[in-house]
Amino acid sequence: MSTVRIALANIRYPATPEESVSLAVDAIAEAGRSGAEIVCFPECYVPGYRLPSKRVPAPDSAFLEDAWHRIGKAAAKASVAVVLGTERVVDGAVLATVLVIDRDGTRLGFQDKVQIDPSEEGLYTPGSGRRVFKVGSLTVGEIICHAGWRYPETVRWAVRNGAQLVFHPHFHEAEPGSYRPTTFADPANTFHEKAALCRAAENTCWFATVNYASEGSPTTSAVVRPDGTVMAWHAYGSEGLLRTDIGVDLATRLLALRSRSG
Repeated sequence: MSTVRIALANIRYPATPEESVSLAVDAIAEAGRSGAEIVCFPECYVPGYRLPSKRVPAPDSAFLEDAWHRIGKAAAKASVAVVLGTERVVDGAVLATVLVIDRDGTRLGFQDKVQIDPSEEGLYTPGSGRRVFKVGSLTVGEIICHAGWRYPETVRWAVRNGAQLVFHPHFHEAEPGSYRPTTFADPANTFHEKAALCRAAENTCWFATVNYASEGSPTTSAVVRPDGTVMAWHAYGSEGLLRTDIGVDLATRLLALRSRSG
C-alpha cells in the first residue's frame, strides 16, 4: 500500500504577522526533518486569523507576497509541500484562503473560502470556485473552517473531483466558561469534531482538520480515516506537529462517487 507522511501544524496564534512567518518556516523545517511530504497550517495563519479581539494589522499585499516567497523557499529547502492558511486581497476585498506550495517551492494556487460564517461578515469576503491540487502521489482538497463543518457538499465536491485527502484549516478557541475537552469527539464535545468523522466516512476519504494551539481549545488537530474512525489527534492546547502516515489506497472515494449530490 502506498503511504504518505503528513504533518499538521498545531501551533500557537502568532503575536505579530512577522512571527506568523517565522513560526511557519520553523514548522516546515521540522516537518521536513521528520520525513513529512506535506504540512498544513490553520486558517489564515499568515498573518493571523482576523477577529475584533485579535490585533492584526490592516491587510498588506506587499507583506503577504514577501511572506509567501519566504515560505516557498522554506518548502523547497525542506522538500515539503505546504498547505498554508493565509489571506489575500482581490480588488480591495480580503479573502480567507489557502495557498498550496509544492515541494520545490512552486506555488500551485489558491483555494478561497467560499462560505463564511456570519461572525466573519465585514472581516472577509466570500470567494468563489473550487479546485483540487496534485501534490506528489496525492490529490488534495482544502475546505476552510465553517464550510467544512456545516456544508458537507464542499468536501464531497473535492472528493468527487479526485481528492483522496481533504485538509480542513480552521480557527476555534475557547469561550468563557466553555467545556474543556481532552478526548477527540468525546460525546461532551461540540458537534465540530463529529462533523470531521462524518466528512471522512460519507466520502470514503482521508480528512485532516487543523486548529491553532490555545488554552482550553474546543477542537484540536486530527486525522480521520476513510471509514470515519480517528487515526490520531494532537493534545488539546499543546503546541507541536501532528505527524502520521496515511494509506493512500484506503481513500477509495466510493461513497462520494456514488452520491447523486455535490
